[in-house]
Amino acid sequence: MSPYDLLYPQLDNLGLSGWAEEIKQIVAERLADDGHGRMEQWQQALAALPAATPTSIELENEVVIGDAGDLRDTDKADFIENLKQFHPWRKGPYNLLGITIETEWHSDWKWDRILPHIQPLTGRKVLDVGGGNGYHGWRMLGQGADLVIGIDPTLVFVMQYHVMQRYIGDSNHYVLPLGIEDLPDNLSCFDTVFSMGILYHRRSPLDHLYELRACLRPGGELVLETLIIEGEQGQVLVPEGRYAKMRNVWFFPTIETMKLWLRRCGFNNVRCVESNATTIAEQRATDWMTFESLADFLDPNDPTKTIEGYPAPIRATFIASAA
Repeated sequence: MSPYDLLYPQLDNLGLSGWAEEIKQIVAERLADDGHGRMEQWQQALAALPAATPTSIELENEVVIGDAGDLRDTDKADFIENLKQFHPWRKGPYNLLGITIETEWHSDWKWDRILPHIQPLTGRKVLDVGGGNGYHGWRMLGQGADLVIGIDPTLVFVMQYHVMQRYIGDSNHYVLPLGIEDLPDNLSCFDTVFSMGILYHRRSPLDHLYELRACLRPGGELVLETLIIEGEQGQVLVPEGRYAKMRNVWFFPTIETMKLWLRRCGFNNVRCVESNATTIAEQRATDWMTFESLADFLDPNDPTKTIEGYPAPIRATFIASAA
């Protein structure tokens, strides 16, 4: 049985049976081989996870799945080693059967900043674009969302979702190995669409905004978080080469420029609800993500600048309604 079998009837009920058929084919192809030879390793690690039924599951205030007692006779060190087959763990943290997975990002901090500003998610159908391993999707479910579909083309993150889903077993949250380009034109069915940490990776940010709007029903809510720079309306930073050692970054607007882009792309009631400088407490290397992280991306003599001399990361969250 595919982890997605219970999704397809829900898409049928939304009038998206054609997309459901496309997803079946795409998912089968992309989970067959990741192109790097790790899919077999991940599938073996997934199959080797201990059988356990969590005594409790908490998703509203954090993601806690059972406790150490639910592991019974399973060796804790072996369990940790198995989970680390899915390195790097970037979004979280998770507490899985008594094991704390300290991810690179304190995604819970971002969620706590955003949650007070969004429309209540109870009963809503939500799309999480570039949602990684589904951490925020689980938190959305904890807020009462009726259906959460996350999309992310990075297969190790999709497999991390499968790890959590093995124990949570919820039929209302899915992470699909898709990019936004795999979505049909003019879905117009989601009540809320999240795009967090994606816009600056898009070569055409305005096209991305149009894609997001096309996923929303009329009056639906967009929640968008992106890197920004300080300045006036009309100002944009286009890095030459890398930014904070990242290759695939393109446009960093000011807050007023971002609001203008949203209005020009057909959104209304546009507002910036929070902004903050990213700290090395929120984004850092851990035992579960051992690659370089923010501390390695900043100028060691001036942490207000990246290693390339650009302004250090500042993130802002925007909320808008689809016209």
